Amino acid sequence: MITAHNLTKDFDGFLALDNISFSFEDGEIFGIIGHNGAGKTTLLKIISGLITPTSGELFVNDIDVVKDPLSLKQNLGYLPEESRLYETMTAENYLAFFGEIYGLSQQEIKVRSSQLFAALSLEPDGKKIGEFSKGMKRKAAIARSLIHNPGFLVYDEATSGLDPMTSRFIADYLRRLRQDKKTIVLSAHNLYQVEAICDKVMILRRGKVVAFGTMKELRDQFGSLTYTIFFSIDDPAKLVGHSRTYRQEEGFFVCEAEDMKDLNECTATITEAGGRVEKIESRYPSLEEMLLKIGK
Repeated sequence: MITAHNLTKDFDGFLALDNISFSFEDGEIFGIIGHNGAGKTTLLKIISGLITPTSGELFVNDIDVVKDPLSLKQNLGYLPEESRLYETMTAENYLAFFGEIYGLSQQEIKVRSSQLFAALSLEPDGKKIGEFSKGMKRKAAIARSLIHNPGFLVYDEATSGLDPMTSRFIADYLRRLRQDKKTIVLSAHNLYQVEAICDKVMILRRGKVVAFGTMKELRDQFGSLTYTIFFSIDDPAKLVGHSRTYRQEEGFFVCEAEDMKDLNECTATITEAGGRVEKIESRYPSLEEMLLKIGK
């Protein structure tokens, strides 16, 4: 279990984190989101043992990260927002370099590198990393974070700036890592991906936790189920005079309902005007809508 108690980080009068507390289980993907300046990267660096909080406690299983960050790093894979790579090296030599730092044998490095290249669909072919595309560089950085087979991963914007295909591939790869019992903490601006792959999500605003929980718990907090009604009508003029707003979409007229009572009133209005309900779609508020409600 990963547990934080009252984490605070003060940078010479600027309170980047203000009394943060949370916990989540091993083998989960934990997402941290918020507007720019909310404190996401600061929190990730504290979780990684890269910077020390001004006050508070953080435990990764039995490791006190504040007092003993070195013990954490032996089982940590960290991916910064920017893929800072040794671009004059080949990917093979790059992984070998870090494998040696972690005390792996040459045979272990060879096996792990081959496994990671295959899993990430990365074909380095002896090229220098500086010749890679941005997506290939990101995959090389991910491979570096996994060369020593850590159980705890901290990824800052793993898919930032990548094309949709590569971004989706990496998101799917993170799911596979969870199946391998890896514990993953990540931040991302791609809120759709966070929503799709994270077991729990924390929303930060100006260094404070404003929401934390599963997607179901967040949806319950920020709004209930809403409904979109698609309908057809021969004479749209019959809807004039009703207070409800309608629009056209996918060849149908569309209206929104905020709850079941509103849904019943909307469908009754459509029927009375001679229209026919074609389909009804239900939806919960998205993470993007939650962030908009929270504001900066």
